Amino acid sequence: MPVTNHAVEELVGVYDADGGVRGEVTYVVGHLLGRLECALCDITHGPLRRKRAFDDLRARLGVPFALVHRNEQEPVIAAVTGDALPCVVARVGTAWRIVIDRDTLTTCAGDVDAFARALDSALTRGSGGGRDAGEGGE
Repeated sequence: MPVTNHAVEELVGVYDADGGVRGEVTYVVGHLLGRLECALCDITHGPLRRKRAFDDLRARLGVPFALVHRNEQEPVIAAVTGDALPCVVARVGTAWRIVIDRDTLTTCAGDVDAFARALDSALTRGSGGGRDAGEGGE
């Protein structure tokens, strides 16, 4: 699936979970107990590791697609995402914009193909769900 909005220079998926050993353990235990959910985690990872189908999708996109935890976001991205995690943001020039929100990720129900369709749709229509920020965090 090629990226259909050629103005998009970079994508970043932001997990609704902290990185690092403590963050990972907290999420895994909370998820197993039914207390923590991250729809992006469900799309990118299976029970033990990242899904091959997701890695294949990233390889076909034609733009870099990074995955970061909420505590690993660059400040300009955090200014856009706020508490709207998980989500996927896109950079066009110096501006970042949410292109896939939490509700859309949840609707994908962990399915990489559904995520690919949602991403293609979001990039085709060029919508961003509202919040955006430039280099200065406008």
